[in-house]
Amino acid sequence: NFDMEANGGSREVALEVIPFARLYKDGTLERFAGTAVTPAGLDPETGVFSVDTLIIPETGVSARLYRPSSAKTNQKLPLVIYFHGGGFFLSSTADPFYHQSLNKIVAEANIIVASVNYRLAPENPLPAAYDDCWGALQWVAASQGVGGGGGGGGEGWLKDYADFGRLFLAGDSCGSNISHHLALRLKNSKLGQQLSVQGIAMINPYFWGKHPIGLEVTDPDRKSLVDNWWVVVCPSDKGSDDPLINPFTDGSPSLEGLACDRVLVIVAEKDILRDRGKLYYEELVKSGWKGEAEILETKGEDHIFHIFNPNSENAKSLIKRLASFFNQAY
Repeated sequence: NFDMEANGGSREVALEVIPFARLYKDGTLERFAGTAVTPAGLDPETGVFSVDTLIIPETGVSARLYRPSSAKTNQKLPLVIYFHGGGFFLSSTADPFYHQSLNKIVAEANIIVASVNYRLAPENPLPAAYDDCWGALQWVAASQGVGGGGGGGGEGWLKDYADFGRLFLAGDSCGSNISHHLALRLKNSKLGQQLSVQGIAMINPYFWGKHPIGLEVTDPDRKSLVDNWWVVVCPSDKGSDDPLINPFTDGSPSLEGLACDRVLVIVAEKDILRDRGKLYYEELVKSGWKGEAEILETKGEDHIFHIFNPNSENAKSLIKRLASFFNQAY
């Protein structure tokens, strides 16, 4: 901890998560990444349309919806509810990196996407993000009964273009974590009776634990960095073994209750989170869950490389794999 001049006075720093953010002891967070904004609209490169819509007025939670320009109301497309990464404390649906990535995924897969702009920690500590994303699923369920939108925005896009029978959850990093928790919560819930999730795509999932495994053992600096991320968003006495971040600690529900038919886990060879993703896949297969699980490892790449380098061959390959997953026939 050290003092530094900020806003004309002395503010004591509680934690630095370089190069992402600085947390002050007064609870405010100064973000150095994930704050740029790009507007919704037509993307000329991919021909994908997007529109922002408010989905939970009480909290200001919104979604950015995407559809291919070729979409027709008489030809329903798979619907993917997407949760962006950023460690629960960075980024948004309007982040240029995420906007560009989702335009490419929508164009390649020919799908409808609803990207959820949940509230960020520490201003809104967990479980706020989970609650927001659960609310987004409730909004999707309610949209099934909304009248045709004539190609406008919001619920009308879902009603006009989405096939609610081909519904997927997807996310990268902490967005994968959110997908996991929502799928467990859907089991035996009223909302789970209204929504049938076909599959979950987990890209470089953010799970963690107090005791190091795999790459974490040989890279204590990055292990410490991820430990610090978690402290920022979830002030828990259980630390990195809180069930929100460690699905295999005491008190965590069995993966057997995951409410979907298929799961695709994508890990990256150089990612400090890699071995947690592999462990998730292995434990899912052993859990008694009745679905079909697949795992894919991208060689030579680090965490969410496809977001920051979307035109690389490995990123194009990953996007094609996602497209295949969302369009797989039953």
